[in-house]
Amino acid sequence: MANEENRFSARAARYVKVGANVGGIAARMAGERLFGVEHDRARGATELAAALGSLKGPLMKVAQLLSTIPEALPADYARELAQLQSAAPPMGPAFAKRRMQAELGPDWARRFAAFDLNAAASASLGQVHRATAHDGRALAIKLQYPDMPSAVEADLVQLRAIFAIHARMNPAVETGEILKEISARLREELDYELEARHTRLYAGIFADEKRIRVPDVLPELSTKRLLTMTWLDGRKLLDYKPSPLEDRNTIAQAMFRAWWFPFSHYGVIHGDPHLGNYTIIEEGGRPAGINLLDYGCIRSFPVPFVQGVIDLYRGLFAGNRDLIVHAYETWGFGGLSTELIDALSIWARFIYGPLLDDRERTIAEDTTPGEYGRREAFTVHRILREKGPVKVPREFVFMDRAAIGLGGVFLHLGARQNWYRLFNETIEGFDLATVAERQREAFTAAGVPLPT
Repeated sequence: MANEENRFSARAARYVKVGANVGGIAARMAGERLFGVEHDRARGATELAAALGSLKGPLMKVAQLLSTIPEALPADYARELAQLQSAAPPMGPAFAKRRMQAELGPDWARRFAAFDLNAAASASLGQVHRATAHDGRALAIKLQYPDMPSAVEADLVQLRAIFAIHARMNPAVETGEILKEISARLREELDYELEARHTRLYAGIFADEKRIRVPDVLPELSTKRLLTMTWLDGRKLLDYKPSPLEDRNTIAQAMFRAWWFPFSHYGVIHGDPHLGNYTIIEEGGRPAGINLLDYGCIRSFPVPFVQGVIDLYRGLFAGNRDLIVHAYETWGFGGLSTELIDALSIWARFIYGPLLDDRERTIAEDTTPGEYGRREAFTVHRILREKGPVKVPREFVFMDRAAIGLGGVFLHLGARQNWYRLFNETIEGFDLATVAERQREAFTAAGVPLPT
């Protein structure tokens, strides 16, 4: 227990140190500007990564997210931050006992047939333990780390400082809406009751889908900081990299549907397509589908935004510039000139590119997961720097992050699909009123608030 208390103290001390380091970088930049000294961005990027790297907390997830958005941060900053790891070492049995007692009471252990006090996995906000229910079901118990609301708020202070640094570099992207979006989503991730409702939402969406499994939530064993679900057995996705193409394609098809079907039919996405959030269902020694895990980062959208995504696709496919511009305006992009529309369309054609190409292919040809989108981002970066700034709407942040993350997974798998056909099968018969009604019914049944 003493070791864990020391760990809390060390974490608090690191936040103080990080705040000082980030503030020091900002202060030095202000001095350089005052005296006409050119800022060494490469040095600043390395210093910033060093200042943040020891935390391995919520801000690391944010840093990796920002690295996927062209010009949300300077490219050299984004590269440094993207290399940081979001996983934290798990806390020990004493923490697990305290958290379980605090959430379920002193007799918490009697409510399980078995409970492993050693964590099976850990992440930035909490860790997962294995347990067994009295009816024999295998369970996953997600425990939130202590004082995470304070940690998240501290991270958001640092994020505001990072954006303030960026604002002094003649930015091409206005980050105000990005900050609002990230703040809202991080705070949501702390609410395990909301995550339970989102899990039930996805369970309803995929109730009849054998290729995609969603865990069951046990509400009687869950609280705002404790989430109990059924454990879904499966192998790691990267275990299949050397598998036959047919097997890798089976996995890719399930993942494509797990992301695009909820968006096009219900206006909701799984916003964290991290490799660790999928495991593979096997039947007869072959992959048959995916377990879709972790519903802490779910982003729902007003139905008109969904229409805008479909309109942009159709505009790009038909070369209809008026429809393309209408889609950007529907999304909420502001300050659009002809040059900025062209820059956004470079990025849009990169994201949509495989979906516009009616042939079997990889998700991105002549590139690797680590280079995915870098060439296009550089081009967009140059244009936005010259012609910007552009106001990025909140809704774009997690759409972009999820699309890039999903494409990276497809690249890791080396999957070859006719992505055009997969996408058009998914959006066939798209109707705004039908999606709105479907969203209302599904969200109400799961207890999830409708997006506004």
